[in-house]
Amino acid sequence: MDGVHDLGGQQGFGPIEVDSVSEPFNEEWEGREWGMAQCALTPELTIDWWRHCRELILPEDYLTRPYLDSWAQTDFATYIEAGWISLEEADHRGSLIEVDEPLDLPPTVSVEDILKDERNHAVRYHKVVESKPLFSEGQNIVTNKEGVAGHTRLPRYVRGIKGAINAYHGTHVFPDLSAQGKTTHQHLYSVVFACADLWPETHNSKDKVFLDLWESYLTEA
Repeated sequence: MDGVHDLGGQQGFGPIEVDSVSEPFNEEWEGREWGMAQCALTPELTIDWWRHCRELILPEDYLTRPYLDSWAQTDFATYIEAGWISLEEADHRGSLIEVDEPLDLPPTVSVEDILKDERNHAVRYHKVVESKPLFSEGQNIVTNKEGVAGHTRLPRYVRGIKGAINAYHGTHVFPDLSAQGKTTHQHLYSVVFACADLWPETHNSKDKVFLDLWESYLTEA
């Protein structure tokens, strides 16, 4: 969908502020939000649905609130939808369920154990399919010109632009349908575009842009 999240090539937003903070988080609550986002996954939630939820945040909020605050907005929305918490609990900033005795804390684990567990349970997005890829390395293509109302990984600034297949990456989960809870796989390519084709004011530039794009985004040029 078109929205403020798709910023490629747009002007008027001012310079990007880069801080020199050596710590990973600016505020203590950001670390807790990061941890909550890593461990609290609902069975039906996919990364693409989560991203689409972020895209639905009001533009003013999206552009003015801290980055991890928009993560929190998205997390709470998905947790409420999954029935993990209620809207009243989120507004109350705490559980409304009374617990007679304090819950036992889980056993302490090391960083090495956590990393090992992450490797063993990492989500795999690729899959072998019977269909053959339509495009090959070096082949000229053109991207779809039309936008979509839902989630997509085809940026607005590259629609309807000619490019070339730089590499083939096998088949991966198609994000447009994954955001709707449907798991299908498509061939994925690295596509190279000339900056001069994307932004006319860079007509003398020799720079190139590489994007990973799914097969249904492309047609033969």
